[in-house]
Amino acid sequence: MNNASATDWGRVDALTDEEIDTSEVRELPESFFAKARWRAPSEPHAVLLHVDPEVLAWFQSQGESWEQRLNAALRIYMEAHRSYGAQPESAA
Repeated sequence: MNNASATDWGRVDALTDEEIDTSEVRELPESFFAKARWRAPSEPHAVLLHVDPEVLAWFQSQGESWEQRLNAALRIYMEAHRSYGAQPESAA
């Protein structure tokens, strides 16, 4: 399966803030920012984690703080699925 994007990301990356058309983007209300919070771990733990090469390459391509972004993505997933009542398997 090839899901390669036809987007010219080099051209997109070269755009300045002034060149980006945001006319269709609605402005976020203050209530959005009032509920926003920083999602950063207090004390991260180093672990060995097996991920697909494409996943690793994509996160690494996002810059220096790719590990923090990967952790944030995992945290968002965890928090979204907590409401389903699924409990992690015990590590016994």
